[in-house]
Amino acid sequence: MGVDITTLRRWERNGKISAEYTAGGHRRYDLAKLRPSLTRAKPDQDRKTIAYVRVSSHDQKDDLERQKQVLELYRARQGWPFEAIPDLGSGTNYHKKGLKRLLEAILKGDAGRLVLTHKDRLLRFGAELVFAICEAKGVEVVILNQGEDTSFEEDLAKDVLEIITVFSARLYGSRSRKDQKLLESVKAAVESC
Repeated sequence: MGVDITTLRRWERNGKISAEYTAGGHRRYDLAKLRPSLTRAKPDQDRKTIAYVRVSSHDQKDDLERQKQVLELYRARQGWPFEAIPDLGSGTNYHKKGLKRLLEAILKGDAGRLVLTHKDRLLRFGAELVFAICEAKGVEVVILNQGEDTSFEEDLAKDVLEIITVFSARLYGSRSRKDQKLLESVKAAVESC
């Protein structure tokens, strides 16, 4: 809000605003109470269900169509108004047109529900931030394929593997001579082991 912390404390003392306190004694202010106009959403009947589908490359267009079909069937069973936002690009790219369009709809209050086939179809890393924004804006998130609960170690191993996959894809996809030579020497070292 651009207000100094001492101003917030003074407003609280004067009864202008109220704060909730955490177990550690930290103040938490409800943005909906401070600035209702920022969080006021459209009535539910005016908010639409958005299905976000993404693939990483043009080679995967068939998978994009499968995702759309799965979401369309689910939507039809639920009877929801529906808009599909297809996207093409890496799950680590935050500048995709479809992702920007999705976030804009969420922030404007146009979206009432976000439907995904898998969590990683949204983003490889940072999906939790988008989910937090959805929660703050009153947007329900539906993920059709949740998978089973995994341990911390399994999640960590999966994250490390995804990081390696992203960086190796960038290395393999690089066209510069320098990177090609580096790639060839890495391959030779691995083969000699």
